[in-house]
Amino acid sequence: MTVREILKMGDPRLLRIAQPVPEFDTPALHALVEDLFDTMHAAEGAGLAAPQIGVDLAVVIFGFRHNERYPDAPPVPQTVLLNPHITPLAADGRVAVALEELPLEDGWEGCLSVPGLRGVVPRHARIRYRGHDVQGRVIDREADGFHARVVQHECDHLLGLLYPMRIRDFTRFGFSSVLFPSQPAGVDD
Repeated sequence: MTVREILKMGDPRLLRIAQPVPEFDTPALHALVEDLFDTMHAAEGAGLAAPQIGVDLAVVIFGFRHNERYPDAPPVPQTVLLNPHITPLAADGRVAVALEELPLEDGWEGCLSVPGLRGVVPRHARIRYRGHDVQGRVIDREADGFHARVVQHECDHLLGLLYPMRIRDFTRFGFSSVLFPSQPAGVDD
């Protein structure tokens, strides 16, 4: 349908908490999801959240077979996730009963709303995510590795969070062209 403008860090709309999707399988919702995919693909993204295009709804999309921005990342299933809920899991897949059972992994992240920059962000190593697809069917999956990182990153947008807000060590945050000078031109965020 349409490639939409992606809001950049500093735009106050990115800091709002998204509203739950009240009704599934509507023409407006289908059009929004199509616009999100068109916009994500045009920007070669791994995922995109509705707030990044100025829509204040709890909608995220993600997934790819191969992504030029993350050439070493394994495939992530193409997903439309509405009204998501994330539960961090212990390494063995159970719901943790203590914080020390929730392993965090550091990993480099970029964002279409923070172009040209990358930073190391701690994320839960293993999660369970639940929500609905565009027709309202329940999605209930477990993920780890890059898949889990992408889901957490996109769902943060629904809470008004951008990945720099989660960085703990700002010596590991900077311009992609400086941090990764051997990366191909154009792969900068």
